[in-house]
Amino acid sequence: MPFPPGFRPVSFDDLPGWRQDNPQQAYEAFRRSAGHVQHKPYKTGELGVAFESFCDPYAEAQRIPSMDEQGARNFFERHFVPAVVAGEAGETGLVTGYYEPQVAASLQRTEKFTVPLLARPADLVDVDDSNRPATFDPYLAFARFTDGGLVEYYDREAIDRGALSGRNLEIAWLTDPVDAYFIHVQGAARLVLPDGSVKRITYAAKSAQRFTGAGKVLVELGEIPFEQVTMQSIRAWFRKNPERVNEILWRNRSYIFFREEPVDDPALGPVAAAKVPLAPGRSVAVDRRLHTFGTPFFIVSESLTAFDGKPFARLMIAQDTGSAIVGAARGDLFAGSGDAAGEIAGVVRNKATFYALLPRALVEGRQ
Repeated sequence: MPFPPGFRPVSFDDLPGWRQDNPQQAYEAFRRSAGHVQHKPYKTGELGVAFESFCDPYAEAQRIPSMDEQGARNFFERHFVPAVVAGEAGETGLVTGYYEPQVAASLQRTEKFTVPLLARPADLVDVDDSNRPATFDPYLAFARFTDGGLVEYYDREAIDRGALSGRNLEIAWLTDPVDAYFIHVQGAARLVLPDGSVKRITYAAKSAQRFTGAGKVLVELGEIPFEQVTMQSIRAWFRKNPERVNEILWRNRSYIFFREEPVDDPALGPVAAAKVPLAPGRSVAVDRRLHTFGTPFFIVSESLTAFDGKPFARLMIAQDTGSAIVGAARGDLFAGSGDAAGEIAGVVRNKATFYALLPRALVEGRQ
């Protein structure tokens, strides 16, 4: 069978923990992608897993609303063939974790709530190969429109210092700039308002500069050893050094803008890059340049036990991406919403093996 380059075929019996994992929730996540692609297909990634080859499993998933554990396992075995994903370090990949924070917020600025979360500005312009100035970093996907043409957008420091003040872009206000920063990193949040109601915000756009994580900065400055970097250790450092918060955060020039989104199902996360709600413990962010959204991945990490106290071996569906998620064997595991999910996501940085489930139509040359 012809496999795309970068994939080594194996059998389902070669997947450690495949028979012990319950893929029901993964099937439900896959089915949500099957519903979305009826309206708009996903782009085929550069590794060659053609979107068209998902036709049969998507069609069946659209017909069948739910399956029990064995039925879901049979579904994936019937429609897919497993293959090891080769990353830069051979067959060893890396997983991290992310989540949807839940924080107190106010719709009005008050003496307590002073840190804004902003909507997309009107002068922020999408940039691609058709309009990108020759002098621009090819990474930049957004810019600022001026009478003189497109220029780089204001960065985090400029915006924090008031570059966008007076435009009525504030969606809500927080009490802590560190909370705002981590919401930017996660790309979404549930905001608990003073009356107890909950508002969800999710990614709308960004200022487009390259992302520089606070953990990376603190390692480079010798403040935290690399092996001790977690969300929890970064937060603890900020609590001990409040006078240095801006110094560190402004090293990350990238700034995120948000939009409001309803909380239709409290059990699911926000709608992400694949345009479906994220499933806690079953959705994974991948490098969308390489991979095709909707691809199932069985991810194995013996050292990762944060999710349920057992070595991680789960079927995940590619339904999101991120600027820090680069490479074929690189994934960001969505842990869910709220503080408990944050405790899981914040400590995930583990070596892992990625098994892509490739559509049989692709490897049998039928798409």
